[in-house]
Amino acid sequence: MTHTAMLIAVMSAATILLRFLPFLIFDHNDHVPSYILFLGRVLPSAIIGMLVVYCLKDTVILRPPYGIPELIGLVCVAGLQIWKRNPLISILIGTLIYMFVTQMM
Repeated sequence: MTHTAMLIAVMSAATILLRFLPFLIFDHNDHVPSYILFLGRVLPSAIIGMLVVYCLKDTVILRPPYGIPELIGLVCVAGLQIWKRNPLISILIGTLIYMFVTQMM
């Protein structure tokens, strides 16, 4: 029990430190380096792209169900994101649809 509490405390401290580190390093009056601004602009899209590739890497398209559940889920998430512009709704409903299609096949 003590070991678990210590692990949670250390992980929480590390997470909090990483969240507040940019505010501690860059004062509001300091000039933020251009490479930091560039990373802030491109990393979110790159991370989403990596997550999509990771989720689809084990999809087998040569055997039934030929990747159809993954394709339906992907199209639903993309369509909902374009329509609603709300990532939470897109991911939640897309996941539910994917799970439903997977169970039905």
